[in-house]
Amino acid sequence: MQAARGASLNSSDPADQATARRRRVDARVLFAAVAITAYAVDLGTKEWALSALADGDIPVLGDWLTLHLTFNPGAAFSTGTDFTIVFTCLAIAAVVVVLWLSRRIATTGWALALGFLLGGVAGNLTDRILRDPEPFHGHVVDFLMLPKWPVFNIADVCINVAAGLIILQTFRGIALDGTRESDARSDAGSDARSDEAEARREPGREPGHGAT
Repeated sequence: MQAARGASLNSSDPADQATARRRRVDARVLFAAVAITAYAVDLGTKEWALSALADGDIPVLGDWLTLHLTFNPGAAFSTGTDFTIVFTCLAIAAVVVVLWLSRRIATTGWALALGFLLGGVAGNLTDRILRDPEPFHGHVVDFLMLPKWPVFNIADVCINVAAGLIILQTFRGIALDGTRESDARSDAGSDARSDEAEARREPGREPGHGAT
């Protein structure tokens, strides 16, 4: 199978192996940097909102964007407000799953996607665990308000950016480790053609069966 940019994942060539390792390391560093940055920006803007918006709203782009402080017990965009503890448990599970998947990251696209996802989920999870009214039932700080749209925050933006990137990577057929579905099909076709060619050279051998 081939990596997303051409290096063979199963190659015995030391140069190819070194390139693959370097890509994995680079992708993991990018993943961590994006996650930490997204998390820090989310928490920082929430603390700013708690202070700056305590006395009232701040119009930014007329009626198109207003900074309006609110507290959300539900999920992103103020949905499911009666299930705070459920969303807290789901967020914890999501963080664990993303960290587990991050071990396989080998492409920039997936590093960005999972980094934004982890940063966003962790940002809102921090609110749920630490903020009032009680641990694991905390209300999330939201402050970005658009016309006819629920109030949201930077973490929600990161989660939606991550969703878009995940859809894009899936549509392009790129796996976490950088392999492509088209490469896998090409390799399978090449193996089949090689078997057929060897079978023609070796009387009595059926295509698709290795020599014994």
